[in-house]
Amino acid sequence: MKKSPRILISGGGIGGLTAALCLIERGIDTLVLEQAKELKALGAGLQLSPNATRVLHGLGLGPALAGVTIKPSEKCIRLWNTGQQWNLFDLGNESVQRYGYPYMMLYRPDLHDILLEALRQRAPGSIRMNARVRAVGQTTENAYVELEDGTRLEGDALIGADGVHSITRESVIAKDSPKFSGCIAWRGVIPIHTLPASMQGHSGVNWVGPGAHIVHYPVNGGRLVSFTGIVEKQGWFKESWTEQGSVDECHEDFAGWHPDVHVLIDQLGTPMRWAMMLRDPLGNWTNRRISLLGDAAHPTLPFLAQGAGMAIEDACVLARAVQAHSGDLPRALQVYQATRIERSTRIVIGSAENTKRFHNPELADAEGAQRYIAREWEENKVRARYEWLFSYEPENTPLAEVERDSLDPVS
Repeated sequence: MKKSPRILISGGGIGGLTAALCLIERGIDTLVLEQAKELKALGAGLQLSPNATRVLHGLGLGPALAGVTIKPSEKCIRLWNTGQQWNLFDLGNESVQRYGYPYMMLYRPDLHDILLEALRQRAPGSIRMNARVRAVGQTTENAYVELEDGTRLEGDALIGADGVHSITRESVIAKDSPKFSGCIAWRGVIPIHTLPASMQGHSGVNWVGPGAHIVHYPVNGGRLVSFTGIVEKQGWFKESWTEQGSVDECHEDFAGWHPDVHVLIDQLGTPMRWAMMLRDPLGNWTNRRISLLGDAAHPTLPFLAQGAGMAIEDACVLARAVQAHSGDLPRALQVYQATRIERSTRIVIGSAENTKRFHNPELADAEGAQRYIAREWEENKVRARYEWLFSYEPENTPLAEVERDSLDPVS
């Protein structure tokens, strides 16, 4: 009998856990290595459009997800100073009718817990905690990791799902070269009952203004509101999701904005802030038996709400490629990359370009904003901006053809 390959995954975040589930569903032996002693996802919100939720439903997670989400209503734009609102498109019934799967606004810890529980139920022992990877490498026959405690683990391939500061990428793919985007981000979650009734709706709201924008939406089954505020600002460059700021500083960064914005900020408690970095898309993220997934492969600004979605798409395509070429893992990883790289690069570039759209100087006054929003968020433009994102089917998109003699030697 042909031996099933063993895949090592470095990183137990959303991408790593989804990849493990997708591989195990196809009968592929998988071990996730997570540096933390226990998994605790950052308390923040994320949005998943149908291109990603279809993968999670395909894994049988639909009922669990339904228990931690609410059906969203519309995506809308609000103007920074007047609060004027423009409804863009329906996120609820229309998403299911048009794409077959829902648009979901999730609390990151909820999604993380669902993925982790599914993995532990379906493949006990497939995740190893307190396993900090300090080195990675490969031979002609296997890929391996060395842990901080000195343990060496081997597999037929290694997937670096180890985030934006990926050790896997740094070791065998490419050196990190981030550039400051000129923006910092504020993030927090708000108990929805602390907000006025008029602000307790099911919409996904984008506030736009000159030099800044804000996104907020309900998560955790409607019990919390996820808040992210992006502002153009120089002089602070720490890229960390755990750096604490203050409510007063956040108020200052959005001085002059509509009172509703400041009601939200008042309820943030201790908001987190981080400097947003730009990275050029990688032209390659695979080296023989080692490849990357999610933020390790294509870190992106969050302005198309596709960061987590891309990791989930990667996971599905990776598992399909490994199943299709299980006897030739270097080829499988090249097929995975070739299938994914054009789309992920387009998303990275499009996300960066959306900064200009959300922060345009024409938004400074109501009259200019009216013309600008009518032009930039005109129905056909909005559909062209999002249709190719939402309609993607990672479980059905054709796998790329890769010539066997095009594979690079071990390095």
